[in-house]
Amino acid sequence: MKIFSKISIFVFLAIIFLSCITSSSQKKNNDDKKPNIIFYLADDQDVYDYGCYGNEKVNTAAVDRLAKEGMLFSNAFTAQAICAPSRSQIFTGQYPLKNGCFANHTATKPDVKSVTEHMKSLGYEVVLAGKSHVKPNSVYRWDKEWEPVPKKDVPREYIPLDSIEDYFKTAKKPFCMFITSKYPHGKYFDVKNPNAEDLKFYPFNAHKKSDKAYVKIRAGYYRSIEEDNTQLENVLKFVDTHLDKNTLFIYSADHGVSGKFTVKDIGLKVPFVVRWPKVIKAGSTSNQLIHYTDILPTFLEVARGKTTENMDGKSMLPLFNGKDDEINTYVYGVRTNQNILNSEIFPSRMIRDKRYKYIRNFNALEVVEQNLTGKPNVDYFIKRGANAFKNEPFEELYDIQNDPFEKHNLANKPELRSVKKKLIKDLFSWMKSQNDFLNEEKGNMPLITPKGNRGFKLDQDTPRRKIPDAIKNTLTQDDYKFIKHW
Repeated sequence: MKIFSKISIFVFLAIIFLSCITSSSQKKNNDDKKPNIIFYLADDQDVYDYGCYGNEKVNTAAVDRLAKEGMLFSNAFTAQAICAPSRSQIFTGQYPLKNGCFANHTATKPDVKSVTEHMKSLGYEVVLAGKSHVKPNSVYRWDKEWEPVPKKDVPREYIPLDSIEDYFKTAKKPFCMFITSKYPHGKYFDVKNPNAEDLKFYPFNAHKKSDKAYVKIRAGYYRSIEEDNTQLENVLKFVDTHLDKNTLFIYSADHGVSGKFTVKDIGLKVPFVVRWPKVIKAGSTSNQLIHYTDILPTFLEVARGKTTENMDGKSMLPLFNGKDDEINTYVYGVRTNQNILNSEIFPSRMIRDKRYKYIRNFNALEVVEQNLTGKPNVDYFIKRGANAFKNEPFEELYDIQNDPFEKHNLANKPELRSVKKKLIKDLFSWMKSQNDFLNEEKGNMPLITPKGNRGFKLDQDTPRRKIPDAIKNTLTQDDYKFIKHW
């Protein structure tokens, strides 16, 4: 019995010892495992229209939950308030002027390496689930790509929820998935008898509170936000059910709808909420300036890779780890109105730090004469562009801390002359580094177009813009600056 007892004790201790080794080994393996990365992108939603960003009248419970479980960023930006250019930054780590997609519906340069190539080289499978809006296919080689799917009784197609859940269940290797919603982008829901009191108004739209047509559109927009929240709730349920806690989840929206096609903060400032259990402290916030060009560098560092020299962004990983490091001193903005339904010649550039923001509108009415070429048909469109935005001055300067909705232009204030001078110098330095076709020279107002004149021609009608018959089809190839890779 004594021998049996000693053997039993020995076996028991051996089991405990082996169990400890196994547990330690499993923990090490879990620690070594590369995280899954999920990026959920909404479409055309203002940063001001979330509960976690201060709007108590809109239903964004799923995003609010992410903010409670992770980190909310209060100073996140895109460089362009248009769908394709905004997305191209996320996927390339480059600003639109550098990656080539700085007009809507146009292509990234064919020699650019995108997230698909970078993350595949680090052992990841790269997936797009939903809206694409980027090209060419040679740059964006998704391992799997699922189109949005039709759904009854809603105004827009849905993200492919079934494919997403099946993939989460069966994934065999680390993955980087972009879930790209078509909501809340119009067409919106038709809300019957909307009430303005159910909506939140801001300095940029308070004057429309009594406008019944605007209130109806806004109510439909809120309802579309709620529908996207339902999609996100389903995705989070799939994540929590099928994936482990080593999953980095980011929520954002590509740009604001109220400032679309502008370089105002209502267009360029974006929601950005990140959850990563055991890494990011729940309920935390960051006021550091971050940018869509920082996303790919962050993913590369998370995946134990390295940022390449031609990327404009920097990794945000220190912020996820609880540090308050400066990621960017400045963020930049680009405005290109050509190749949209309201195509006009009115390009702008923006530079912004945490406090001050400078905008230059290169074809403002006050300087339009210096942009003229002497060609009547070309000058017609240059003048037309200036008059289309006649209330926008050549220079704008805002104290964002005290004037977040950019209502008071301080560009001519003598006490801010040195601030403006430095911002101008740094803006043009950045533009030069981006190979921008604009500069400080007079008469530099090119008409840009894709090679072969594909896209919206300036001298033809669009559904939103009419051209006099005498001017139609008068522009020749020599009148345009061609973007060869488009």
